[in-house]
Amino acid sequence: MRCHKRVVQIGLKWRALFLTSLLLLALASLIAWVSNHALVQQFNYSQKIFYERQRHDVFLTLQRSADSMRQIASVIASSSTLRSALLAADVSSIEASLKSQWPTLQLDAGIDDVSIYNKDMVKIVSIGQMTSDTGKELGVDWLKSVIEMEQPDTKLLCHHECRQYMAVPILVKGTNAGVVMVSRSLADVTRYMQKSSGSEIALLVRSKKHPDKAERYIANWNSTIVALTHESSSFPLIEGISNSASFENINGKVYRYSESGREYEVIAIPIEGEGDEVDDHSGYFVLISNVTDQVKSISQTTRTVLLIALGGWIAAEILLFFILRYRMNRLKNISQKLPFLANRRYNVMRSELAPSRSFFQDEIDVLESTAIDLEIKLEELEIEVSKRGTELEARVRELARERDFVSGLFNTAQVLIVIHDRCGNITLANHFCQAITGLSEQELKKSTFQQLFAADLDLVRIDEFFDNGGQQESDVASSDGEVKVIVWYHTPLQYEELGRQELISVGVDITDRKLAERRLAWLANRDPLTELYNRRFFKEALQRAVIPGAFGAVLYLDLDRFKEVNEASGHQSGDQLLRAVATALADLSHGNIVARLGGDEFAILLENASEQTATEMAQRIADRLEQKTLSIEGRVHRASASIGVALYPDNGDHPDELMANADYAMYRAKEDAGQRWHLLSPEQQGREELKQRIYWVENIRNALLNNQFELMVQPIFRLSDLNVQHYELLLRLKDENGIYLSPAIFIPIAERSGQIVAIDRWVLSNGIGLISRLSSKNAVLAVNLSGQSLHDTGLTDFMKREFDRHQVEPKRLIIEVTETAAVTDFTAARGVLESIRMLGCQVALDDFGVGFSSFYYLGQLPADYIKIDGSFIRALPDSEENQLIVKAIADIARGMGKKIVAEFVDKESILPYLEKYKIDYVQGYYLGRPTTISDAGFG
Repeated sequence: MRCHKRVVQIGLKWRALFLTSLLLLALASLIAWVSNHALVQQFNYSQKIFYERQRHDVFLTLQRSADSMRQIASVIASSSTLRSALLAADVSSIEASLKSQWPTLQLDAGIDDVSIYNKDMVKIVSIGQMTSDTGKELGVDWLKSVIEMEQPDTKLLCHHECRQYMAVPILVKGTNAGVVMVSRSLADVTRYMQKSSGSEIALLVRSKKHPDKAERYIANWNSTIVALTHESSSFPLIEGISNSASFENINGKVYRYSESGREYEVIAIPIEGEGDEVDDHSGYFVLISNVTDQVKSISQTTRTVLLIALGGWIAAEILLFFILRYRMNRLKNISQKLPFLANRRYNVMRSELAPSRSFFQDEIDVLESTAIDLEIKLEELEIEVSKRGTELEARVRELARERDFVSGLFNTAQVLIVIHDRCGNITLANHFCQAITGLSEQELKKSTFQQLFAADLDLVRIDEFFDNGGQQESDVASSDGEVKVIVWYHTPLQYEELGRQELISVGVDITDRKLAERRLAWLANRDPLTELYNRRFFKEALQRAVIPGAFGAVLYLDLDRFKEVNEASGHQSGDQLLRAVATALADLSHGNIVARLGGDEFAILLENASEQTATEMAQRIADRLEQKTLSIEGRVHRASASIGVALYPDNGDHPDELMANADYAMYRAKEDAGQRWHLLSPEQQGREELKQRIYWVENIRNALLNNQFELMVQPIFRLSDLNVQHYELLLRLKDENGIYLSPAIFIPIAERSGQIVAIDRWVLSNGIGLISRLSSKNAVLAVNLSGQSLHDTGLTDFMKREFDRHQVEPKRLIIEVTETAAVTDFTAARGVLESIRMLGCQVALDDFGVGFSSFYYLGQLPADYIKIDGSFIRALPDSEENQLIVKAIADIARGMGKKIVAEFVDKESILPYLEKYKIDYVQGYYLGRPTTISDAGFG
């Protein structure tokens, strides 16, 4: 049985009243204390100012008294009668002179006595209250100092009483004749201070010795009262103060004293003045201020503030009680109804609590409304839970079906799926994994992941895979002995309820992809048709070989009448002949680099080869190729070749120079019908033709490095309305005289030296940049591409980067390729042109119609435009044969969906024939000559 602890419940209303009462009482007390403290501070400050002013008034009063006595003494000293009597030592005359002035001095000026001293400090005459021992008390030295300094001086002296003395020297005919001394009691100062301050004033004289006769002696203070205002009431008060406090408590300090319900403040102000010599006596003014009214006022004000604060507290509590009374009853009612919700009694709130409809609502109103809303929501939630329970059952059934689906997918997916722990222990493997390894599920579980699938890997990163997953490759031996390359994707699995972690590893067979990658890597350096090295690899090898101190030879081969093979027997026959030549060259030049430079051109690099070795190799190649024949449909084609031999460093110490000399030697071999090879001699190397080749190779290199090529544009018109549709970019090079040189001068040399690929890239880059600067966003430019660029595997990537860099749409560029270049190496040309079209560019076949065998490949080449060779267009009005050829080309191209361009239109008479054959576009000097970019308004 559970024991319930007894709890005393206190209502929220009474808690609020109790806590607010404590807070308000503390606040009322604090207000009363702060008010009292402020009043006391203000009163003390005003009293401090008052006493400071009294000290200052004492000093000023004594100073004014001294000034007044100085004036009176000076008047006496300046009397001619007194000075004459003093010189004559006539005491009676001096006394008579003083007595005549005495009433005035005593009554009007308040002087108590006057004394005359001669220059020997002997008192001659004294009138007034001067005692016999006054001279001793004052001291002869003080009077002598007055005579010596010839300056008046004052002195305060408190003995039986406090007096103020003034001595003034008497000068007669520029000599000191004596001193006039006057004195006055400070009792008058006491009366003056009483009037100015309103306080009771006592003049005290303190001495170390007890006086013989003292009627008003204060023993506790060792003081005698020599003057006192309102003596009958003040003297007993002073005696009471002396019994309560020592003199040190009032000396310069304010002392508070209470007597008979009255409050007094007492302070002693020392008497200080010019020339004081008080020895063991000292005088003080004692101020006694009645502050009873001020103290009562402060107390009354504090009580008033406290009463007001208490009244506010009582009023606030009464108001709070009435405010809380109704609200707390409503809150209590709500708290009693809320537990019913736990028992699912959802109609209690709505039936017994009516929501408040007042305009101003408080928290209780909101709570009532919320309680009703909660009741409604709970009721709806219970209904929803019941509904969701039904849905959950349906979802469980659906998940069961999904589980079956995942299980089926797990076992039918053609990937390896393995689940294992950190130690590699396999807990689950799919059927494909069993099929690859040839092991059953139980046999797999007895092995580890590392043993079966990652034996060739360092699995130090296994913990990293369990933290973040990852990817790795491994070689896996299949059940049939084949080694497969598997890429594994690792993903950690966390089982929180089981407190353990496993790794799911999904393996994808990428063996075919790896083979393709190796094939691509091979193709990067190989010619796909002949499987020999390509031009790029040969150029790099030549650069590595032709270095200072090295020697060797380059053989440059060009097949004879190879164009006739393509035209007569077709492209496949040409490819077959090229492969046969490549096989023969590879057999004869085993261990050396053999490359196909493009089309029907080959080259062989013989490192560390002498002249004899090179010529012997050339002769063997020529003999072997003479024996190579190809029979197609009764036609026999012989694989003869012209071979140029150039030695390094004799015929060139730079790769470009060496290739130019080998090219020249090859052309010399073609001129010699008896010998199929030619070795370049020193005499031939110096000939003007060869020098020109070398000159242009270097000139082209400088033009590429220094950006010295220039572009020109020629418009291409739509024949139907002669509106410009696009422009063809033409390459030009300026000579030393600023004259534009035709590409026919330097392009053939660039093709033979391998520089044409770099030129093509320069034209493409600048052409795409020009398109980006055109004001018309629909303008299209056509760029010519050489046959060697059809073997440039990085061409499409280069074009894509340029399009992205200049933000140009590829559809605004047309790539023109000559028919000969496209058909000579059909496979390579078709692959590159298709990739160019995939970028979005258009393709045009230039110089079309030179070889009729190309009609067979026209439908297979990805071309959008056919440009009919200009040799057919120039003589079109005068040659019926040309008319038939142009009409046939137009009909065939139109039937294949190609657009047709006629170039070299140089006269008006050609246009009617072109309209008759339904040619789409025309280009030529008659319609528009090539112009610079700036003249065309492009830049």
